[in-house]
Amino acid sequence: MKRTTRFHKTLVFLVMLAAPAGMGQAAPPAARPATQPATAAVIAFADAYEARVFKDANGGTLRYRLLKPKNYDTNQAYPLVLFLHGAGERGSDNISQLKNGAASLFAEDKARAKYPCFAVAPQCPEGSSWANFRNPGAGDLMEPSRLSLDVIGALQKEFNIDPKRLYIGGLSMGAFGTWDIITRYPDLFAAAFPICGYGDESKAALVTHIPIWAFQGEKDPVVKAERMARMVDAVKKAGGNIQYTEYPGVKHNSWVNAFQEPKLLEWIFSQKRAQPGSMKPATAPASLPSVSSG
Repeated sequence: MKRTTRFHKTLVFLVMLAAPAGMGQAAPPAARPATQPATAAVIAFADAYEARVFKDANGGTLRYRLLKPKNYDTNQAYPLVLFLHGAGERGSDNISQLKNGAASLFAEDKARAKYPCFAVAPQCPEGSSWANFRNPGAGDLMEPSRLSLDVIGALQKEFNIDPKRLYIGGLSMGAFGTWDIITRYPDLFAAAFPICGYGDESKAALVTHIPIWAFQGEKDPVVKAERMARMVDAVKKAGGNIQYTEYPGVKHNSWVNAFQEPKLLEWIFSQKRAQPGSMKPATAPASLPSVSSG
């Protein structure tokens, strides 16, 4: 039964990160050691995702995988999902980010038939991160996250993508990145689904208009359920549109449960902004960089 209300070399575990003063300590996402090389042969539906490399005008590079709608019709506008992986999938092979069920979630035959979309799975380089774990929301937007948003802008120029139906989600390190991005660019995405990772509670009011479905394992020893619940409560108190599913007895791999939610895809693709998504940053420190559109 479930309760619904609420960053050098590969590390086995990231350093324990201190939460803001007075808020206790929180463990960061663990970098899960690979038991075998990540190849398309061992990752279900990986072959459905085209391997690509994005380069910006300043030399920034981001490897990513792209799932396209079957029988893509240039006259039809399709939704796009940006999915951010966890710490253990960082690197440069441009395949590991599809582990843990993220690839099959959108690429299974039934899903592609019922919910045709573009699914973008960028790979964060080793030694970097999607967000600041030690102090969520602090400092500049991380480079991999900035480039991921630039990828969206580039894809919007290449394909017919519905600007009112852009979605973002992620697991563990990717969930921290999800919260970080939506609080910096709150007018871009139509919905968000962070799994076992929280954000800056003080910025909860920035995302009250975004439908959010957050997931967490009750017994997670890496990302404490209490911290996720506090983030969810902060959004609720600010008047936000958020639902929270916590899985009793489940540890850090709550994405397994989340990906099996029968209503997850239906919920994601039913969300739509009234206006096209905008990459205009939220009110924030002057050091926050603007994101280019391609």
